[in-house]
Amino acid sequence: MSGSAEDAHRMPGQLASLLIDASTEALGATRGHAAGVYLRSGTPGLLRLAVLTGLPGPLFRPWWRMHVDRPFPVADVYRLGVQVVLPNATETMRRYPQFAAGLPFQFGSLYVPVVGGTTTFGVLTVLCPSATDATELLHHRDRMVRLAEDLGASLRRLEDGGRPPVAWDGEPVCVRPPGARPPAGRAGGFAWDPVTDVVTADERLPALLGVPADEFATSVHALADAVAPAEAQRVLTALRETAGGRPPPLPLYVRSEDGALRLVELWNPYASPSPPGTPSGAHPVRGFVVDPGPGAAADAAADLLPEGVLCLDRLGLILYANPRAGQLLRRSRTQLLSHSLWDGVPWLNQPAVEDYLRGALLSPDPVRFHVEWPVPTGGERDPASYEGARLDVCVYPGQDVLTCVFRVASGVSDAWEPAPGSLSESALESGSGPITAASPVPPPSGPSMAPLYRPIVLAIALTEAVTARQVAAVVTREVLPAFGGRRLAIYLLQDRHLYLAWENGFPTGFLAPFEGVGLDARLPGVETLTTGRPLFFDSMTQLGDAYPGIPLDADEGARAFLPLIASGRMVGSCILGFDRSRSFSTEERTVLTALAGLIAHAMEKAQRYETEAALARGLQQALLPRRLSVHPLVETTGRYLPGTQGMEVGGDWYDVVEAGDGLALVIGDVQGHGVQAAATMGQLRSAVRAFALGDRAPDEVMSGTNHLLIDLDPGQFASCCYIRLDPVSGQARVARAGHPPPLLRQPDGHTEVLDLPGGVVLGVDPHAQYPVAELQIEPGAVLALYTDGLVERPGIDIDDGITALRVALSKVGAPATRPSRRTLAGMADRLTALARHTANRPDDIALLLATRRTSNGERH
Repeated sequence: MSGSAEDAHRMPGQLASLLIDASTEALGATRGHAAGVYLRSGTPGLLRLAVLTGLPGPLFRPWWRMHVDRPFPVADVYRLGVQVVLPNATETMRRYPQFAAGLPFQFGSLYVPVVGGTTTFGVLTVLCPSATDATELLHHRDRMVRLAEDLGASLRRLEDGGRPPVAWDGEPVCVRPPGARPPAGRAGGFAWDPVTDVVTADERLPALLGVPADEFATSVHALADAVAPAEAQRVLTALRETAGGRPPPLPLYVRSEDGALRLVELWNPYASPSPPGTPSGAHPVRGFVVDPGPGAAADAAADLLPEGVLCLDRLGLILYANPRAGQLLRRSRTQLLSHSLWDGVPWLNQPAVEDYLRGALLSPDPVRFHVEWPVPTGGERDPASYEGARLDVCVYPGQDVLTCVFRVASGVSDAWEPAPGSLSESALESGSGPITAASPVPPPSGPSMAPLYRPIVLAIALTEAVTARQVAAVVTREVLPAFGGRRLAIYLLQDRHLYLAWENGFPTGFLAPFEGVGLDARLPGVETLTTGRPLFFDSMTQLGDAYPGIPLDADEGARAFLPLIASGRMVGSCILGFDRSRSFSTEERTVLTALAGLIAHAMEKAQRYETEAALARGLQQALLPRRLSVHPLVETTGRYLPGTQGMEVGGDWYDVVEAGDGLALVIGDVQGHGVQAAATMGQLRSAVRAFALGDRAPDEVMSGTNHLLIDLDPGQFASCCYIRLDPVSGQARVARAGHPPPLLRQPDGHTEVLDLPGGVVLGVDPHAQYPVAELQIEPGAVLALYTDGLVERPGIDIDDGITALRVALSKVGAPATRPSRRTLAGMADRLTALARHTANRPDDIALLLATRRTSNGERH
């Protein structure tokens, strides 16, 4: 375990152990690239990556947190309780384009919910090599399902034991992949003081040498014997020469007791002159002992290569570095070995480099790219000669080890070539070279706002947002965390005044004075829009100096004011707030300005959508029945719930119409949503009413409506169920056109699905036939007609949904001591209660209930 082991200590040990075991077993079972467990957190609606096996955590920081409403596979699995199998990049892009844009590499993935009892704790996931189709991964999925079930049961027992709710609020624990042998390149460090002859070792060296930590001797002779019993004298000689200022030019290869190769790296941490009082030949010595694993002979050969070579394990730990790598990266090999790449070579911490490394970890093909050397901060070379110089980097993937090869890019001036010996190990250690450990490239101040966040990812996310609130929510969720922002305000232009559409993070009431300001006000949020130029302020002091008298909400903190302009039309302005002062580079300003353009277009689209949605809602309300036809012997009630995604209006309808001396019970569903679906629904409802008022037979009603829809040719089809009920006898005649079957609850509580014959949906086949079935409805029985939105759920078979509705109808219709407690309206409310409180409801819902009374007007 590495990286965030501290979090494991803060969590109950049993919990951390359970998560690590599940992750490593899943990785071994599927032979994947990596595995992980997302757990719910203390923040409602937020999942956190708790364990990551087989990948370096820092490279995957953008995926540490996952909101459950994001269009990502992990969120869907947690929210919906379904399994997701994505065999390859093509299927991932088709189903989850935003996720695929962030990780555009050739890999497959599997996701299984971790459920214990009725509680969903999180998601078990594996990233694996690409497959042709999902069938190739189904046996892996089955193994993961069993692991997830065992983990869920264990977490349930853990929670039932009186402990706090299982949750994760820290950084992920990063775990090395399971393997039959220790990872190649294990390393342990030590220091030897020749004056006292005391050897001190880190905690890794005794384990590497196979010596119990409490028995590890502290003398230099004991160290040499433990490292290479047969070559102890050779090791001692090298140690003494290093103490005298003459370390070996290359790593020392020796043999362990079992004959395995070991690498001994020695150096003198002090440059001349020696520290005061140090006897001649008594410089302190530091060193590493490395177990390179298989291929050590190849490593020895690589020491002589003209290219720089680094070997990394799958957590990014540097296992091997040849001398040329140290020269080109301007780091001594002792600063590289046994360090993570981002610690060993800080100037490689660039978003582009991270993206290439992710590609090498997740796909089978080599990755090649260029990276610019940092401008040196010391030495005799002219910094101008370094401008634009680049390294050519190629990363070769492997099952356990990544090999990175560095070359000076072709066409680069020889001035960039380190002169022979100019970047020796001793020079790098002493700080006498042009780029040294003592004079590192200074990191940028404050949180980096380099484009860690890709504009393409935001663009995809915004395509799925249709209302102004959804657009603002995407910006809050995606942009603020990526750029280190804490506050957001979006103003939209209406009648030459700006009105607040969304805010997050500002003090309560602070933005109230700016509500409805005109375009003539001298405010940065107004001027950025009227001039079309973004405004950046490194601190609140700078903002106050530019706009004297403007209210300030903090004593410090940077601000960015971005114009929202789409197609040359002013839409509004966006304000990003940061808690600390910082400067904005040219690149950062460019990226933020580009993002503002994406936000503006999304807001313009949302405004058009909301105008159309208001029209569609008005049309739909006008078309739905204001009241249902009544009969003394029949009681009816209906419910309609619009979908919560997209236009929020659709083509579902219900109706009760007088048909001769009886009643026609109708329910239908036009395919699609929006104004067109609502308009088609209105035409069909009018047609069905006309046929019913003429007391046409049910099959004639269906056939006539079918021909009408085909003649209209709206490019849509519809399902419908039509029942002509005789209130006195209870005889009903039914015709169905591709609609879900009705339910009938008998007076004794028994509820059944009426498996009645039917024809195809309306609007497809002009010669379609619609058979008529007959049934008897007893007084007190409840007939339920519904649309598929009430019984369909993603990943669940519709038959299971119908069965669940049948069970619910039998329970809500249970006999009561007083008839008033079993009203038909109350039953309808209870049947739709779950759907009414579901935030993400993709389809609209219609429900029609009917029951017969006895001749005295009472129900049984």
